[in-house]
Amino acid sequence: MASFKSHGLRGSDFERRINTTIDYYKEKKLALIQKIPTPIIPVELDYKSGNISLAYFEKKSTVDYIGLVQGIPICFDAKECNNDERFPIQNIHDHQVDFMRSFEEQGGISFLLIMFSKTNEAYYVPLKILEKFILRSKKDNKKSFSKKELDQNYLINCQNKIRIEFLKTLQLDINEH
Repeated sequence: MASFKSHGLRGSDFERRINTTIDYYKEKKLALIQKIPTPIIPVELDYKSGNISLAYFEKKSTVDYIGLVQGIPICFDAKECNNDERFPIQNIHDHQVDFMRSFEEQGGISFLLIMFSKTNEAYYVPLKILEKFILRSKKDNKKSFSKKELDQNYLINCQNKIRIEFLKTLQLDINEH
């Protein structure tokens, strides 16, 4: 089992911006999206502060977010990458892709939001594109894909330092489904 400490604050700014975005979408009645908490088993507790100092993941998570956008079911995972040019395939877990596939089989839309933090660039990666990269990694032993391989139409405008507004890129994906 993975330790809670080891994943601590990784991706926290990106996640905060996504959470701010989904609150904004809810307020504007554009979408209803919920962050899915990862079930944990606390091991060490600080009863005075009420903080968990050590915990283990109870089970594998599915995706980070699930919801509805104008009646269309969506699910997505958010990944942050410190490398400014390449995203490691190992950051995407088989059980997450399996869930996303099953979600699409039920009529939903599944995708990744990837933040290249050094360059403040976020991309929307549809499941079908993600699956191509995963298949290639298994076939050709490529451990990552480059930012240049991503469709520039799916680049999310991140000039707003508060939100990660992905509805325009979601609409592109819907149009291509």
